[in-house]
Amino acid sequence: MKISNDKVVTLTYTLRSNDENGEIIQQVNSDRPFVHLFGNGTLLPAFEKNLSGLEAGEKFGFPLTPNEGYGVTSEEAIIDLEKSIFEVDGKFDDDLVTLGAVLTMQDQHGNPLEGLVLEIGEDTVKMDFNHPLAGKHLHFSGEVLDVREATAEETEHGHVHGPHGHHH
Repeated sequence: MKISNDKVVTLTYTLRSNDENGEIIQQVNSDRPFVHLFGNGTLLPAFEKNLSGLEAGEKFGFPLTPNEGYGVTSEEAIIDLEKSIFEVDGKFDDDLVTLGAVLTMQDQHGNPLEGLVLEIGEDTVKMDFNHPLAGKHLHFSGEVLDVREATAEETEHGHVHGPHGHHH
């Protein structure tokens, strides 16, 4: 069975920076494979395009440019926030807000977003809200372990159920 929309795909992969010899960013092995409902819009379109049509047992390897991956780094996503935002009981939370820390915050619509603490100034904290992989050339390689039809319930819910799926 070939990978296409509304198929449940089980695979292993290694994500590296730059090329097949680059630094490992993430590794998913057969002990805890990646199981996903294909074609529901939650994966990078270029990732799905490169997997489409593959079958169980096939290996893959492909690069993604920043535009195909997580976008280019945007200077507009690097902002200075008032230190008062990070106060707890009137005191700056220097246990939580440290250089290099990744903090979960909310945008103006209440949506969660993660930001990296770049600088802690006298009155402000400089945060980078770009995706951690923005601006990076990526390389995926791995193997398709299984491809099956999604159940009606999985298709309706938009995700996989059962082992390694989202329902508990």
